[in-house]
Amino acid sequence: MPATNGADPPRGERRIGRIPVRNLWLLMLYASELTRTREAFDAMVDEDPEDLPDLVARLLADAVERRLRRNLTRGYHRREMALARVRGRIDVLTTESRQLLSKGEVFCRFEDLSMDTPRNRLVRAALDRMARLVRDAGTAHRCRSLATDLSQAGVGGVRPSRADLAADQIGRNNADDRFMVALARLAFDLALPTEEAGPTPFAAPDREEAWARRLFEKAVLGFARVELEPRGWRVRGSTPLEWQVSSATAGLPAILPCMVTDIVLDPPNCGRRVVIDTKFTSILASGRFCGATLKSGYLYQMYAYLRSQEGPDPRWDDAAGLFLHPAIGAVLHERAVIQRHAISFATIDLSGSAVAIRDGLRSLLRAGLDSERSKDGSSA
Repeated sequence: MPATNGADPPRGERRIGRIPVRNLWLLMLYASELTRTREAFDAMVDEDPEDLPDLVARLLADAVERRLRRNLTRGYHRREMALARVRGRIDVLTTESRQLLSKGEVFCRFEDLSMDTPRNRLVRAALDRMARLVRDAGTAHRCRSLATDLSQAGVGGVRPSRADLAADQIGRNNADDRFMVALARLAFDLALPTEEAGPTPFAAPDREEAWARRLFEKAVLGFARVELEPRGWRVRGSTPLEWQVSSATAGLPAILPCMVTDIVLDPPNCGRRVVIDTKFTSILASGRFCGATLKSGYLYQMYAYLRSQEGPDPRWDDAAGLFLHPAIGAVLHERAVIQRHAISFATIDLSGSAVAIRDGLRSLLRAGLDSERSKDGSSA
């Protein structure tokens, strides 16, 4: 991420490829775990997040202050040391090898209740990160001050590993931590790669493209959850599909290609299922004998998704498909019905304002669902 100083260009002018950074921040907001905390998320999107880092920093500081007033969640931390009295379990081998009994000590392994938990370390590291990232001096000072408070409470400053965070599950009794941790995760995501020089190198263009592709997919999934789940829809991401194989040789299962859909939408009335596939590339390709055409591989992919699942589950018999691409040189929304399956191709302009992107996604989602109703035209 480029250094933040007075000579920096406005954040809206920073780009990754053709996409302004401020709009990638919007995608990160929808891709984050904050969509699971509905009230807090709604409060965030009510503001036009043109400067999302400062908004996240303020909300993170507010959340940490609330947790400090109520005391941070403690957790058990494994420790081992030589003690003058027994605590936990005695490590006999270490005690004998170090001849600790002659010193009146035993080597013990035990668990100690501490505030130095993975989630609290993540929050402290996020505060340090946001203090360097935000431009508002008052917000930066709050973040540094709260990071110091956590340090004085015994919280370490090293960012925990993914394995540590996965082991530190947030239970029902400390659900207040969920919003704070989601903000801390988003704070680290905001260190974006850009086309400007900066202290944090990004490995390679193909890695940047893969990162942006995953971000776009997660953002569309989060947007669908925010828009549809309150209305009773079931929204699923990364759903594996099985081939309906009636007979096969012994070695075929190991080499049969996997099918995994990006997003699957099921209406509350058991109506027509909708499959959304996101691509972070141009929706058109240069044709060999004619002009620009839809990429045939994408059409074959969706056709395989829809036709291969017909039969066992009636929701697949007339399921609809939607390809969603960023607008790169072409803005379109086209639709065709192929053997009972409505398949749409649409683009969203990610170079517009945050409000325009939200309205565009909402319009495409609404148009797709309205056109993918059951055959009798009943509404979901």
